[in-house]
Amino acid sequence: MKVIFRKYGGSLHWHHPARLLGEDAHGVWVGCEAGTTGAKGDGPPVVWERAFVMLFPRDAWWVALFNDEGHKLDVYVDVTTVPEWRDGEVTMIDLDLDVVRTKEGRVFVDDEDEFAEHQVLLGYPPEVIAQAEAAARGLVKAVTDRVPPFDGTHLPYLSQVR
Repeated sequence: MKVIFRKYGGSLHWHHPARLLGEDAHGVWVGCEAGTTGAKGDGPPVVWERAFVMLFPRDAWWVALFNDEGHKLDVYVDVTTVPEWRDGEVTMIDLDLDVVRTKEGRVFVDDEDEFAEHQVLLGYPPEVIAQAEAAARGLVKAVTDRVPPFDGTHLPYLSQVR
């Protein structure tokens, strides 16, 4: 299957293959083994050194990435439009804001400057801005408090791609 992030307006952002791992109450899980190759837009290929899994919720404005051991980031959650599945691909619009948890447990919101810039440059509608900001606020609390699925729920899925 293929994971395709786009930017508002449709331009290609991060995209890469992934393997469907399963589904649970939180959404659909996919995984990438160490050595998976992806790209940002039309840029050169990037090879990821460590395995990771991604969670695509059915009706939430985010996509979560959970890294394997040895990565400096434990959890990386992209604030996005609700993921859409079609013909072996999952696609969503990346709305810049990211909620990150380091291996040490520090949680922060990244790319707030990019979000502010793109509101003007790409013309985000007010309802998209409001949804993205609400998603980021909720995610900071959930990731900090380790509310499922940010509590280790990903570990059985990660074991499938190690």
